[in-house]
Amino acid sequence: MAGDLSRAGGPSEVRASHADRDQVVDVLRVAAGDGRLTLEELEERLEAALSARTVGELAVLTVDLPEETGGRGAEAQEVDRIEQEGSSTRRGDGWVVPRRLEIRSAWGEVTLDFTDAVITRDTLDIELDMRAGALRLLTRPGVVVDTGGLVANYSQIKARAAADGPVVLRVRITGEIDYGQIVVRPPRRGFGRRSPKG
Repeated sequence: MAGDLSRAGGPSEVRASHADRDQVVDVLRVAAGDGRLTLEELEERLEAALSARTVGELAVLTVDLPEETGGRGAEAQEVDRIEQEGSSTRRGDGWVVPRRLEIRSAWGEVTLDFTDAVITRDTLDIELDMRAGALRLLTRPGVVVDTGGLVANYSQIKARAAADGPVVLRVRITGEIDYGQIVVRPPRRGFGRRSPKG
């Protein structure tokens, strides 16, 4: 009977392994990159996948997705580069987060907005070479920023974490910043609120 169950895919009560969870997480991230899941749906399903105990709990998270979601849609670059002097650059509005980002900036500002970013990988390595400028990272729940490998000379690092949630993306910043500033914060809220009448 065990052989019949394994050929049929196994009972839904079978305990899920780390590999099972990782596979579902990969499918969900690719589906979001293809535009099949909204950011809210992705976050909900990632949280459920990471806390799933059985194969059945994992199966329901991808039942409405095609078996092969990769190969088309948003593809993350391996390496992206920003080089500027005396100007500003912004990545936002659904940008696809690469595996590695090299930033060379002097007398300018770089803004990386993750609130609507398409995240298909679990890490982003940023190699920074910045002089007299600012690097701003607008995060969302699940985006964690690590500046432990960064050399900051006469520079300031201000970091405010977004609300807690399952880690979707770990951003590791290395390199060097001189006479500059790094700001990590969630996006500001309240712009759409109405003013009280009175």
